[in-house]
Amino acid sequence: GLINFYMENARIMKSKLQTAGFKIYGGENAPYIWIKVPDKMSSWDFFDYLLERANVVGTPGSGFGLAGEGYFRLSAFNSRLNVINAMERIINI
Repeated sequence: GLINFYMENARIMKSKLQTAGFKIYGGENAPYIWIKVPDKMSSWDFFDYLLERANVVGTPGSGFGLAGEGYFRLSAFNSRLNVINAMERIINI
């Protein structure tokens, strides 16, 4: 059903991002993917980077408290086409 659809989106996201060299967490028990942001970037810097270069919006980890800084959350709650297109835009930055 719907849960499986979103979890498959998460699997696609995780696979594409790992292949691109990002360190990824999550996406196995919930439809959220956590990206370890590149060194010397804050989670808000990474938000701006993805928005400006890939036209992708997610949630800076700092919004989840001090321990979230350095991470960035993407949601798998979207259409399959939007997920695939967003991952291609991120990979091709």
